[in-house]
Amino acid sequence: MRQPIIGVMGPGERATPETLQLAYELGQRIADAGWILLTGGRQVGVMDAASRGAKSRGGLTIGILPSSDRRQLSEAIDIPILTGMGNARNVINVLTSDVIIACGMGLGTAAEVALALKTEKFVVLLSGMEIEQEFFSRLTEQYLGIAEDVNQAIALVHQHLSRP
Repeated sequence: MRQPIIGVMGPGERATPETLQLAYELGQRIADAGWILLTGGRQVGVMDAASRGAKSRGGLTIGILPSSDRRQLSEAIDIPILTGMGNARNVINVLTSDVIIACGMGLGTAAEVALALKTEKFVVLLSGMEIEQEFFSRLTEQYLGIAEDVNQAIALVHQHLSRP
């Protein structure tokens, strides 16, 4: 049985210190669970923090980069996928992941969450996103989980993955 791929999506340059800390902890917990981490792969923001967290615990990381420039690659990525597709790479991020965790919000993250829900992927929105939680909850609740902290986010992923 293959390991689940958990996509952690969130802001790059506009990530707050609090969001970066949550992303790092998410990466650690994803690695602890034996899951594979997928991010946008760049050396900035949530992508880098989650990847560094996973690597600190010996996890496997995949990075789906928007360009073909390896200089943007986080040092914590094991498997880089250089797409040259710009924001269109968000489709790859979502469709490759078994579950998406949104850690912070930006336009790219909102697009990924919307695409994930549209394709019936389970999405966890992590704390501090009340406006986003209300917005996405109005669109669907079937594939949406809301977590107040990293522990609850990981528990929701475990619960979803254990369904037949």
